[in-house]
Amino acid sequence: MTEMKGNGNIASSFRDPSGFLFLRDGLILRQINVSYKENYDYFINSGLQQALLDNKLLIPHEELDISYAVSEGAYKIIKPELIPFISYPYEWCFSQLKDAALTTLQIQKKSLEFGMSLKDCSAYNIQFLKGRPVFIDTLSFEKYREWQPWVAYRQFCQHFLAPLAMMSYKDIRLNQSLRVYIDGIPLDLASKLLTFRTYFNFSLLLHIHLHARSQKYFAAKTITTGSHRVGRLGLLGLIDNLESAIKKLKLETKGTEWSSYYEDTNYSSDAFKHKKQIVAEFLDKINPKNVWDLGANLGMYSRIASDRGIQTLSFDTDPAVVEKNYRECISRGETNILPLLLDLTNPSPNIGWQNQERMSILERGPADTVFALALIHHLAISNNLPLNKIADFFSRICNWLIIEFVPKGDSRVQRLLSTRKDIFSDYTQELFEREFSKYFMIQNSVKIKDSERTLYLMQRIQT
Repeated sequence: MTEMKGNGNIASSFRDPSGFLFLRDGLILRQINVSYKENYDYFINSGLQQALLDNKLLIPHEELDISYAVSEGAYKIIKPELIPFISYPYEWCFSQLKDAALTTLQIQKKSLEFGMSLKDCSAYNIQFLKGRPVFIDTLSFEKYREWQPWVAYRQFCQHFLAPLAMMSYKDIRLNQSLRVYIDGIPLDLASKLLTFRTYFNFSLLLHIHLHARSQKYFAAKTITTGSHRVGRLGLLGLIDNLESAIKKLKLETKGTEWSSYYEDTNYSSDAFKHKKQIVAEFLDKINPKNVWDLGANLGMYSRIASDRGIQTLSFDTDPAVVEKNYRECISRGETNILPLLLDLTNPSPNIGWQNQERMSILERGPADTVFALALIHHLAISNNLPLNKIADFFSRICNWLIIEFVPKGDSRVQRLLSTRKDIFSDYTQELFEREFSKYFMIQNSVKIKDSERTLYLMQRIQT
């Protein structure tokens, strides 16, 4: 888990009576309650934990002394491996959610081999570590009981299959529904939104459309103990069918605003080369622990940081761009970059019970270093954000800032202004430097060759 400040229980971990996460001296620990003793011991002694670790499907942990317990009823205290950055399903692209779904099904299959089963299939049980999905909830396993229904089936369909089908058949942007429906997309809603042709897809007919009708039918009825009985072979068949359905879902990424950005740019080859050189020199000077690349597009500059072994979050608001970036990371075997969806004008908020279950982007910062390259004019002109507001925001999310100022004379800015009235008299380089100097010390500035643009290296003023 990621390192955090303070002590106390973690707000996102309160629904499972088997145990909970808590903070102790900046580290995230997990208390396993006595009520989960039988399942936990079986999980360890059966060999399932080791098998999942060997296949890099589960985050490793070490057991600590029971004296770390923070409440009665503790059986074990464990310390999971740190996750550099906690991300959420509504911040993932299509292929990230798809990989997370297939990882979850792979874990369920492996669990059955060892006589266990997943009791929940929340997408929040998956995080990305070194570029790949990994399961983080040690308390999600229970002994398999023959002829009992798979209790996590509906949750899997709501958290994975429904949003993936909606993104594949309707619109890539529908992953943002997961931000509203934190417990997964209601199947009746997914059934209504999906196109009629999905009724001719047997898997989607079974797991979404008929599943939704079944939920509605049984909602007002008493379910007897013997209802929906399924044996091991039947359960394996169900899992195989879900896996096949997930694998067949495809995504079309053409036609978005920024997915072909580098094919339509006003940089000359010399300007591109010089800009990359400046960014590299700034990085070498400050040697940051991590980088948030905001408006990263396909991650060209993220890779300058990644190639130096720097953990890099590659944020963009365009889901097609994040999709392409993620696929590129997979094809290259890159482990230091995590592409994620982020709209800076409406960033991920605190949501869930008491607005505390899922953290805002601000709460997960600050980053050591932020890239804001070819971004400032979009915030100021496309979104009418005053420079003082932008400077204040950046001061909240980073210690170092590598930022590019794009003046009004630049063809990109002129394109933004071509369809609207120029009301941005305060958008000047002089005011930009003045406003950012209230929060940052400007350590260096370099004009990019063959352009009117300037790159700045800034350090946040400590207060």
